[in-house]
Amino acid sequence: MYLISGCLLGHNCKYNGGNNRSEKVVDFASERSFLAVCPEGCSGLPVPRPPAEFAGERIVDREGRDVTEAFRRGAELSLRQALEEAERRGEKIEGAILKANSPSCGSGRIYDGTFSGRLKEGYGCFAEMLYKRGIKVISEKEIDNDKF
Repeated sequence: MYLISGCLLGHNCKYNGGNNRSEKVVDFASERSFLAVCPEGCSGLPVPRPPAEFAGERIVDREGRDVTEAFRRGAELSLRQALEEAERRGEKIEGAILKANSPSCGSGRIYDGTFSGRLKEGYGCFAEMLYKRGIKVISEKEIDNDKF
């Protein structure tokens, strides 16, 4: 079973109420067992909402509110749901395709907290939890149906 960011599948859960539908990801999902995830939505954050980025160790939204605990709670709930679903299906989590640069799902590079589009090295809180469990995480930019 793969974990896939819901926004990449066309779910309107992105901070601005839209999505980041990726045909490559949709094609990938059409041939595999998967679970759509949205840690931010799982946390109860509203849609739409102000964008948020890591500022040091904290996650703050564009209006200056600290939303770290909501992001962490959503990541923990998403991980728990994924593990429970994998067990229910009798499958293991093979990997995850998560939204690039996101404070929840970014893998390797995330926005730098200036809301200017600049990136820094780092992981979103959900992606980091998966990495720590040994689950391979890639972004939609890295997907290759033959190699993942």
